This record gives sequence, C-alpha cells and structure tokens, in this order.
Amino acid sequence: MKKISIGVITCVAALMTVFVKVYRDTHTFKRERTTFYSSKLQKGTELRIMQISDLHNHVFGLDNKALIDAAKEETVDMIVMTGDLIDRKTMSFQHVFSLVEQLQAIQPHIYFVTGNHEWGNAATNLFLHGLRQRNVTILDNTNTRIVKNGETINLAGVADASTKNADIHAAFRDLNPDYYTILLSHSPGIVGIYDTIPADLILSGHTHGGQVRLPLIGAIASPDKGIFPKMEKGTYSLGSHQYLYIDSGLGTTRLPIRFLNQSQFSLITITSRTKE
Repeated sequence: MKKISIGVITCVAALMTVFVKVYRDTHTFKRERTTFYSSKLQKGTELRIMQISDLHNHVFGLDNKALIDAAKEETVDMIVMTGDLIDRKTMSFQHVFSLVEQLQAIQPHIYFVTGNHEWGNAATNLFLHGLRQRNVTILDNTNTRIVKNGETINLAGVADASTKNADIHAAFRDLNPDYYTILLSHSPGIVGIYDTIPADLILSGHTHGGQVRLPLIGAIASPDKGIFPKMEKGTYSLGSHQYLYIDSGLGTTRLPIRFLNQSQFSLITITSRTKE
C-alpha cells in the first residue's frame, strides 16, 4: 500500500508540475534578446527592433496590459510584426487593433507582413485596412528605407511564402545592396524557395518553435517542416555573414498549449561593434 501511495503521489505531483509548466509557457511570455554584428554599419551604430510574431489573437492580461507594460520598458527604433497576428477563424480584430494602437503610442514605426493565417481569413482585407488606418506600414512584397544617425538601412518584406504569395524580386526592387538589409518573412521556408536572398538578416516566425518541445529532443513538429524539424527557433547562419532568425511567437494554433517553449517576443540589436 505504501508503494502504491508513493507511486500515486509521485504521478500526481508530476502531472501538476506539467500542468503548471504548460499554463506558464502558454499564458506568460518572456523577452528573447539577441544581437547581430555587421561591418556594413558605421562604428557606434545600433538599431534596436522589437519583433512580435504569431500572436493568433491571444491576449496577455486585460487589453494586453502585460504585453504593453513590457514594451514600455524597452527602447526600440521600430516594431516589426512577422505575421499571424490573427487566426484564420478570427471574426473580431479588436484585440489586435487595440494592441497596435497602444504600441503606436510607444513606438510609431510599426511594420507588418502577412502570415498564412491572414491569407486564410475571409476578412483579411478588412484587417489590413484596419492596420493601415492605424498607421502600420504593410511590407508585403515591397520595401522601405530606415535612416538612423544619417545611416540608411534597407527594410524589405514578403507576403507569406508558405501560401505561395511571396515575390522576392518585388520585395528587393531598387534597393542598394551596399546598405545593411533586413527582410521580414513570416515563413522561414523562404530560404528554401529562393537560391539567393539579398538580405543580411531575415526575421521570421511561423514555426511556434514547435509549440510543444521535449527534453533533449526539441520541437516535435513544425508547420511545413514535418516531424522533428531542423530549423524551428533561434538564429541560423546561412553563410557569408547572412542570418535567419526565427521568433517562436506568442500564440498557439490547433493544440492551445505550449510546453518547454514559453511564449515570447524578441528584442533584436544590430550593431557595428565586433563581437568579442
């Protein structure tokens, strides 16, 4: 009886631990910080970016107060949103619109590219119109230039590649490759579609980091990448000082949980300083 009792207690304790971890990873978020270095930038230049991805209409606190409070604590030059802010079944966009309005008060330079869930939502045109009304710059298959301290940085974007809406040639049209270039692409699969992408840094999402991960194994599955994907979160070198960064996102799809993979937004610094 004692052995059975100890076994039952152990199982209950283990299940409770998993439950608490699932709840924490799904309903609280962390700030993931990473830095990239480039000789294309003048000495002393730093560009700071907040990346939000794969929110899927999730809310953190009343009217996203927790997320807004965290954003207020950071100093960034721009906010980029790399798709799937909504779910394909989202009917009301008020949560996202309210979030954008509050973020605009913190940092007015907000850029967005579509994800597969925007393309799958029947009311996407209404959603995109609402973003434009709130002064969000939509960079689907187009580009712009950012100037900081007199230095130009290219910012390009593609519509979602996983739904075959990306046009890389349009995205980079008329850009000077001598300037440091950032590409926003919801799907990291863009790197497998085009042989050459003239960007120094690609910021993406889509994978949710696998959403559920296992110790020593990592992601079990990822959209478009199947079982045990090789690229699911974090930084990947593509060679020749080119990098892909995958943000594992804030929301969930299908299975409404995360495990060993806490919701996150990213704080990215791009600097001219040589890495020590």
